[in-house]
Amino acid sequence: MQGVFEVTDQADTSSHLNDEMRQLIDESSMFFVATAPQSPTGSVNLSPKGLKDTFTILDDHRVAYLDLTGSGAETAAHLKENGRITLMWMSHDPKAPNILRIYGRGEVHEVGSLEFELLKGRFGEHIGTRGVIVVTILRTNLSCGFGVPVATVFTERPELDEWLSKKGEEKLLDYRNRNNRRSLDGLPGYLS
Repeated sequence: MQGVFEVTDQADTSSHLNDEMRQLIDESSMFFVATAPQSPTGSVNLSPKGLKDTFTILDDHRVAYLDLTGSGAETAAHLKENGRITLMWMSHDPKAPNILRIYGRGEVHEVGSLEFELLKGRFGEHIGTRGVIVVTILRTNLSCGFGVPVATVFTERPELDEWLSKKGEEKLLDYRNRNNRRSLDGLPGYLS
């Protein structure tokens, strides 16, 4: 396979996704989400994501992903406070050493909201869904990934879906009430 992008000495930037960026996203098994609170002493959060059917490109200027129950609610809390978010993908293909970053404004649409109901059909069904994160793209940045390892096989982990299934709705609600209501820095996270 030929490289997806021509690698140059400078990063390519724009305010929307193009076909090459879409291809990198489609071929990636995982991506990363970074957010931070306004406070200079607050905790910066960086989370890996990647379960199938949990990410979608809405259009050239917006992307979205399912936010599943986890050990914290940093992303949701930070977005509710200030909306800043960066998403990152990287190619592990030896012929396409590229990194894509999307800098944007994120919104949290919790389960039960009108926006969630309108978007949920874009994703697979996953137990423990807390909401949908929608990111409006302000800037994209495509740069070389010469320092990213080459990898040929990534497999999906079943543990999250298994853990969520074993808990059941009542225990999941209790878990989210204990662990997802506030961020590490005390910012409001998920209501339930």
